[in-house]
Amino acid sequence: MKKKLTPYLLLLPQILLTVLFLTGLITGITQSLGVVPAFGLTEPTLAYYKEIVSRPDMVSSILYSLRISLFSAVLATVGGTFLCGLCVMEKKTRGGVMRIVQLPVIVPHVVVALFVINILSQNGILARIAYLFGLISDQQEFPLLIYDGNGVGVILAYVWKELPFIVFFTAALMANVSGSLGEAAINLGAGRWTAFFRVTLPLCRNTICSGFLIIFVFALGAYEMPFLLGATVPKALPILAYQEYTHPDLQHRPYAMALNGVIILISLACAAVYFILMEKNIKQVRKSEEV
Repeated sequence: MKKKLTPYLLLLPQILLTVLFLTGLITGITQSLGVVPAFGLTEPTLAYYKEIVSRPDMVSSILYSLRISLFSAVLATVGGTFLCGLCVMEKKTRGGVMRIVQLPVIVPHVVVALFVINILSQNGILARIAYLFGLISDQQEFPLLIYDGNGVGVILAYVWKELPFIVFFTAALMANVSGSLGEAAINLGAGRWTAFFRVTLPLCRNTICSGFLIIFVFALGAYEMPFLLGATVPKALPILAYQEYTHPDLQHRPYAMALNGVIILISLACAAVYFILMEKNIKQVRKSEEV
C-alpha cells in the first residue's frame, strides 16, 4: 500500500503548485472580465479590454512592450546563434570559452540593470571615457541610452542577458549537427561557413525559433528591466498593470487584470507556436533514428 502511494506523494508538491497557478490564472481572467464580487462587480463584460485598446496611454504601453520584446529577442537570437556557430566551428563548446559565455546567465537581471546604468548612463563609464578623450565637451552630451522612450537601454540589457541563453539553448544540437552532417558537407568540398548556413543552421532552425519565443515572452512580461531602465512615458505593460493594480481606487483592479490578460493571450500564442516547433523537432529526431 505504501509503495502505491509513493508516486502520488512525490507528485504532491507539483500538484499543489499547479493548483495555485491555475487558481491565480482563473481569478485573474475572471477579474479581467469585470467580475469582482468584493467590489460590487458581478456582471461579466469586455468593457475593460475595449477600453485598454482605446486609451492612448495603454496602447502606447502595449506597443512599447512589444517593441522592446521583439528587438531584444531578435538581437539576442541572431547574436547568440552566430556566436554559437563560431564556438561550434572552432570546437569550443566546452572549456574556458563557454564558461565566459555562461557568466551573464548566472547574473540576476537586477544586477545587469545596475551594470547598464553604471556603463551607459550620462554619468556612466562610457560617458566619462568620451569626455576624457575630448569626444564630447560635457557628459550630458552623451547619447541618452537609458530612461529613453525607445527603450534602448532595456533592449541592450536584455541582449546582454539573453544572448548567452541562446548559445546554451542551441549549443548541444548545433554541435551534434555540425559534427556529423556538417563535417560530411565539408569533406565533400563545402566551406565551413557554407556548411554552417546550408546544413547546420537549417537543421537547428526550429530550436533557434523556440529560443526566440522564450526570450520574447519573458521580455514581454518581465518587470525589473523596464522599471529600472525604462522611460517614464510610455510605461512598459507590466509596470502599467502593477500601477493599475495598486491604484487607490479598487475599481481599477479589472484594468490591471485586463492588461495581464493581453500578456497571457500573447504568451499563449507563442506557446502554441513553441509546441508546434517542438513537435517538428521530435519528428525530425525520429526520422533520423529510423534512417
